Amino acid sequence: GSSGSEDEARPGTAAAAAAQKREERLRKFRELHMKRNEARKLNHQEVVEEDKRLKLPANWEAKKARLEWELKVEEKKKECAARGEDYERVKLLEISAEDAERWERKKKRKNPDLGFSDYAAAQLRQYQRLTRQIKPDLEQYEKLKEQYGEALYPTSDSLLHGTHVPSKEGVDRMVADLEKQIEKRDKYSRRRPYNDDADIDYINERNAKFNKKAERFYGKYTAEIKQNLERGTAV
Repeated sequence: GSSGSEDEARPGTAAAAAAQKREERLRKFRELHMKRNEARKLNHQEVVEEDKRLKLPANWEAKKARLEWELKVEEKKKECAARGEDYERVKLLEISAEDAERWERKKKRKNPDLGFSDYAAAQLRQYQRLTRQIKPDLEQYEKLKEQYGEALYPTSDSLLHGTHVPSKEGVDRMVADLEKQIEKRDKYSRRRPYNDDADIDYINERNAKFNKKAERFYGKYTAEIKQNLERGTAV
C-alpha cells in the first residue's frame, strides 16, 4: 500500500519540478528580453547624441566650456560683491605662485607683434584683436537659453537666416566700434606730398596707397617685367 502511494506521488512531484524549471526559464527569458530592449534603447539614444555632436561646429566644446567658465566667474563676482569683497583680490589669493608665473610667461608669448608679413596675416591679427574686445552679455545668453532651449545651439539642419533680430544696443555698439576703427585708421593714414613726375598707375587715392605698398614689398621681383612692358620687349 505504501509503495503504491509513493508511485502515485512521484509523477506529481516530477510534474511540479518540470513546471518550476519551465517557470525559471521563462523568468530568465523575460529578464534577457527586458535587458535587450533596454540596451537597444540606450544604443539609440547614444546614436542620436553622437549625431548631434557631429553636427555641431568643430570648436563647440571649447566655446561651451568657456561660456560655462565665464558664468562661474560671474557667479563668483556676485558672491564677492554680496560679501563686500574685492573679486580680483580673492582670485589672486586662490592662485599659486607657480600658476601665476606660468600665466605670466604665456601672456608674454601670446600674440607677439611680428610686424607686417602679408595682408592676410595683418587681417587675421586685426580679427583676433577685435574678437578679444568683445564682451559677451551673459544675462542675455541665459534668457535666450531659457527661451529657445536646444534650438539655441544650431546644427547643420538649422535655418538661421532671418531668425535673429539684433537689439538696438547691439547695433549701436557695432556702429561705435566701426567709427572707432575708422578714426584709428585716419590717424595712421597721413597724406603724402603729391609728386607731379611720378607715374600714374592708380585710379583713386586708395588704389595709389595699395600700389605703393605692393611696390614696396614686391617691386624688386617685378622690376624687370615692368621695364620690359614699358620698352615693349616683353614676351
